[in-house]
Amino acid sequence: MKIFKIFFLVTTIVLFNCKSETKKEEVKVEEAKKPNIVVIYLDDLGYGDISSYGATELQTPNIDALANGGIKFTNGYASSATCTPSRYALLTGMYPWRNKDAKILPGTAPLLISTTQQTLPKVLKKQGYQTAIVGKWHLGLGTGIVDWNERVSPGPNEVGFDQSYILAATQDRVPTVYIDNGNVVGLDKNDPIEVSYKENFKGEPTAITNPEMTTMKWHHGHNNSIVNGIPRIGFMKGGDAAKWTDTEMADHFLAKAQNYVKTHKENPFFLYYAMQQPHVPRTPHPRFVGKSGLGPRGDVILEADWMIGEFMKTLKEEGILENTLVVFSSDNGPVLNDGYYDDAVEKLGKHDPKGGLRGGKYSIFEAGTRVPFITYWKGTIKPAVSDAIVCQIDLLASLATLTGTTDSTTDSEDLLNTLLGKSDSGRENLVIEATGKTALRSGDWVYIPDYKGKNFREKVGIEVGNFPFEQLYNVKEDKNQQNNLAESNPEKLSELKAVFQKLRGVDYTTGVKEVQFR
Repeated sequence: MKIFKIFFLVTTIVLFNCKSETKKEEVKVEEAKKPNIVVIYLDDLGYGDISSYGATELQTPNIDALANGGIKFTNGYASSATCTPSRYALLTGMYPWRNKDAKILPGTAPLLISTTQQTLPKVLKKQGYQTAIVGKWHLGLGTGIVDWNERVSPGPNEVGFDQSYILAATQDRVPTVYIDNGNVVGLDKNDPIEVSYKENFKGEPTAITNPEMTTMKWHHGHNNSIVNGIPRIGFMKGGDAAKWTDTEMADHFLAKAQNYVKTHKENPFFLYYAMQQPHVPRTPHPRFVGKSGLGPRGDVILEADWMIGEFMKTLKEEGILENTLVVFSSDNGPVLNDGYYDDAVEKLGKHDPKGGLRGGKYSIFEAGTRVPFITYWKGTIKPAVSDAIVCQIDLLASLATLTGTTDSTTDSEDLLNTLLGKSDSGRENLVIEATGKTALRSGDWVYIPDYKGKNFREKVGIEVGNFPFEQLYNVKEDKNQQNNLAESNPEKLSELKAVFQKLRGVDYTTGVKEVQFR
């Protein structure tokens, strides 16, 4: 009897330990199922700028590898035709027109995202993810009065990112420094930084007062402080040791993104890799200069493609490629002359950055917001081409579902099955925005209300879509939006106008002002 009791006790302990080990194993397996998530976001890349979307004058093999190995969406959208609003929507899941301040921001603007609102990195952090941003931010920093010589807060770290290594606004705006978790990198406290978007600092040269100091000629808007020979938007004094080298920026951000992967691969991570190409000033590294034949704009697109290839190699070398979902897109459509003379227009040749669409950056027409949109997950997503309507705003709800939770507090829609290729259904309706003006994409149709103001903007050479009459297009049959059906199809016009006003409200023209192009 005594021997039996001992046997029973030992057996129980062994069984209990086995069950405990099994539970631990189950937990580990469950955690391992959560994929890493990487959003690769380009800046001003057009629908027709990459070869997998039809470009014939540029070859982008590394981006093409994502498109050919994943899902290439033909109706993928940024929420806006300009950068700040699109980035706001991507990270918050909210339509940018709900926030009156969601417009192109100066480098001194306060943080646009409230520290209390829902964000994509916050959603993922609650699911056990490590979160990071590397690259362009352009969503404001601080509270409006920033001392760049101390830690700048609030910023990315206060809205859900554990790690942030950013440029504050855009490459053509001051301050021209990198910011690591709120601190300016390489700052010499004996040479403090001062930044203003109102007036210059006494004695500081500008592109107007000292044009001989510039190595890049400005066309419009970029005639303030000169850094590395490039005239910028805004005025900056000091901080010489901290100023970036423009031609090394792409390599710099790539190294940061690669290092993050290498040092955080043991647990699920979310990396927002926000590249600066092909935004102005286009400053390719010397090894890419002249490679495209299309001038600096083409060169930096090839540069970005190479960087993406190197980044994807890192995922493979670190053994996590098959457990990483990659989303590739752009913040808005293309623009050629966006403030500098850099041969983007003169050397365009047969290349069509719009990919047959109408408009471009700043435009309510399709080329403003319809952009390359690719999802790639080796071994999980089967290669396909999808015509479903998807938008970057939907990443928040979709990735929440992917990681084991839900979100219904934002404008984001759960399109996870569509993004993974398990469904052909996308959004029924999407409100798109361009410089304060909004329109509706619904099924195969686009409805654009009548708007005051000029249509064609000479400075950037783009139609923005302002007409004193309503517009209705079937973009499946009329991709280039040449046939306005508003008069010939009054029933469809009335139907879409009602949907638009229900989603947008009837006061959609309130506060709409003419946009200043740089």
